[in-house]
Amino acid sequence: MDPEIQKMREVVLVYLDRSGGLQKFVHDCKKYHDSKQSYAVYRFIISINPSDIAELDATLGNYILHNPLQAAQIFQSVCFVAIKTLSLIEQLQTEAQISILLKPTHLPPLPSYVLSLSAYPFNYTSQRFYMSEGIVIAMGTVTKYTQGARFLCTEETCPFSEGFRCIRVHCPGATESATVRTDFLCSLCSSPLQEDMKFRVLGDKQIVEMIDAKILNALKGYSNDKSHFRIQAFTLFLRDELANKMTIGNHYRIIGIPACVQNGLQATACIEVNSVQLYKPNGPSFVGDNFKYLLSLTSSSCWRFTAVLANIFASQVVPPGTYNTLKLAVLLSLVQTCEKENADYLDLLIMTSDTLVIDRLLNYSLCLLPRGIRHPPSSEIFPSVSKDKHGTGSASIQACSAVLAKGGICYIGDLCSYKKDKLELLQSVLESRTTTVFIPGKKYGEEADQQVTVSVQTSFWSFVDVDSSSKKHIQKENFLIGQMDVSLIPVNLVDGFGLLIYNEFPSCRLSSPVVHHILKKAINPEAMLYKVSQQFRTQDYEEFILFARTLHVELSSEAESLIQGYYLASRRVRRDSIHGSTLSASALKILISLAKAHAKLSLRQTVLEEDAVIAVLLLESSLTLKHGTSALCVAPNPVFPFDLSDENSLQQRDIYLMQCHHQLLKFIAAYSPGIHINTNEE
Repeated sequence: MDPEIQKMREVVLVYLDRSGGLQKFVHDCKKYHDSKQSYAVYRFIISINPSDIAELDATLGNYILHNPLQAAQIFQSVCFVAIKTLSLIEQLQTEAQISILLKPTHLPPLPSYVLSLSAYPFNYTSQRFYMSEGIVIAMGTVTKYTQGARFLCTEETCPFSEGFRCIRVHCPGATESATVRTDFLCSLCSSPLQEDMKFRVLGDKQIVEMIDAKILNALKGYSNDKSHFRIQAFTLFLRDELANKMTIGNHYRIIGIPACVQNGLQATACIEVNSVQLYKPNGPSFVGDNFKYLLSLTSSSCWRFTAVLANIFASQVVPPGTYNTLKLAVLLSLVQTCEKENADYLDLLIMTSDTLVIDRLLNYSLCLLPRGIRHPPSSEIFPSVSKDKHGTGSASIQACSAVLAKGGICYIGDLCSYKKDKLELLQSVLESRTTTVFIPGKKYGEEADQQVTVSVQTSFWSFVDVDSSSKKHIQKENFLIGQMDVSLIPVNLVDGFGLLIYNEFPSCRLSSPVVHHILKKAINPEAMLYKVSQQFRTQDYEEFILFARTLHVELSSEAESLIQGYYLASRRVRRDSIHGSTLSASALKILISLAKAHAKLSLRQTVLEEDAVIAVLLLESSLTLKHGTSALCVAPNPVFPFDLSDENSLQQRDIYLMQCHHQLLKFIAAYSPGIHINTNEE
């Protein structure tokens, strides 16, 4: 025996003893022993810490990292000796029956251990461990594969015609035919081998498609990144305990062994996954100095900081001071994004005639999030099913814009461009935040039909072109005061969006600053037209949003009472004799989401009454557009009633909002008298 191999075996035994791996191995053997059943293959998973192994023996550490299949054979021989010496599994006959899967806890943080399909060349022939990361864009159903099989020689006089001498075990990247087929020959007498079917060991297999996270930059509507890169999806094989460990749309970091799978004339690069870890990038833990200075300047009022933020936001695409209500709503929606289930989503539906300007503004805003997706019209918004392209014939669920935007925003463009069935599906998703994918069993080789529920954890933005929609149908005549004609869109779908917003400038009379901005940008797209664009850059806003969205905020008792009081009063006021209350059941949740978002945008962790006032005004304005004005009777543009040009205009806005607050308290007292609210006579 090679003395180096013998030394590595001794080191393996020492490592297993010190790391607790030997104790776990004995426990796993006990399960096989207690079953009293003979298997062709006994499978063991051994966790490996490369750093600890390298400290014990550098040669073995290098062997595991760069020759994992050969290193597994060393562990196999050590485990076989341990089983026989300690009589752990009586049924075990030969060393070939032991299958060892080495699982490294991590890999060295060096470039040579990182595998990326966006980089060239792609080394898939080395059959060693690599680390890679990406986003899951397709998932197949779980099917079976052969872990191992027992073969017997057909020549009765051959020693291999009995026992467990001819064992075939699955290797990384190998197809089913590499493990079991009918043309294997005996290595001793060259006679044909025949499988003993009752000893075949089956395991679970799932095929997953993953793509580099850089794809998110390509799917954004607007980006300052002018670099070019190649993006290609790659195939992952999840086996046994790793099946169903991934969720479509999530970002993962994996360790595995690359391989090349031959399917007819096509060769597919794939990775046999060894371990899976959910990847959560850390957001910035800071806010830019300019934002801190602005916060200190506006600290005298709880409303000023967010007002200035909205006023100067997106100055690269629209002039400061224009579309303030829409920009505030966009900022509120951005800070309410997160990847938690049951999050406070804030969806926006904009009624506009200025589709070009609004489209540019929303596209620009998407780039502030890691997951801002502009839905391309040629693809699906929600998951779809197709046949697996690797020859298995099983179903594969394909990701879509809504799933790829997980924890972010999915901008779906003009709502009127979608057919009725798509709008009905969108309405269902807005209500439940899930979608169901139907998989017909007969079509995909399954015995029964399946239904897979996919979580949709994203907020949606969309707009309706008022000019084009008015040409497609006859407008109603019996409008209430303040109500807009949204009859082209189903009522329940309009209610599904948290906010309905009508932008300030109809296209027939675009403001002079907007016209000048568009013309100057057309002449020089890279020009910085305003000083504020240099002080508050896109990157600064990106860092600010990523920081603000991580803040954990709590409702104060005063804000909670104000929100509940307004909600109950509005349900009583907004009623008709046929349908009852016109206020949807989700209105309370939307109010809370708006108030929390305004607190986050103000960099506070407590929702104050001032936050609740802004939430109420935004929602009441939205309800007025849908159903007409109520007894509260807010102005057409209640959050920004006039231009913000200097400190005096900010002071006037504060006085106006305090009057709105007082008016709101009167409204609650009149129509929801059971709610107790502390009023400030001052």
